[in-house]
Amino acid sequence: MKLQKATCFALYAVLELAADPARQLAAAEIAEKYGISLHHLAKVLRDLGRAGIVDSARGVGGGYRFAGNPRRLTLMDVIELFEPIEAEAMSGDDPRPNTDAGRALRLVLAEIDEHALATFRSITISTMLKIIAERPWTAALGERRPRKKAARG
Repeated sequence: MKLQKATCFALYAVLELAADPARQLAAAEIAEKYGISLHHLAKVLRDLGRAGIVDSARGVGGGYRFAGNPRRLTLMDVIELFEPIEAEAMSGDDPRPNTDAGRALRLVLAEIDEHALATFRSITISTMLKIIAERPWTAALGERRPRKKAARG
C-alpha cells in the first residue's frame, strides 16, 4: 500500500507533535525537519485540526500542539483523513485479465490490502513513538546505538 504525500506529511506532523504534547511547534519547524512544502503541510495541519488531532494557536508564538490521545489514536485514524480506503485490487482500472489466474491474483492482493489495513488499525501513535525511540533500523544497518554508561561504584 502506497500512501499519498499528504498522508505521510500528516503522519510526520502527528508523530512530531505527539512526541512532546506540551510543546507547541510552528508548521515551518516541522516542514524544515522533514524537508516538505510549508504550504502543503499547512493544508494538512488544517485538516488535522478539523479532526481534533491537533490544536492551533495564531499569532506571535503560535503553532500547533498535539490534542489527541496517543494510546487510542491509530495510524488508520490519521490515514483515513487523507486516503480513500478501499481494496486497491478491486478497483475498476484493474489491469489483470478476467481469467482464473487474474481472479486468483486479485484475491491474494485484496487479502494483502486487508492485512495492511488491519495493521494500520492496530498501531497507535504511542506505539509508533516507542518504535522511533528504539530505532530498530539501526541494527539492520549495522549502526551502533549509544550505550548507557555503567554506574561506577
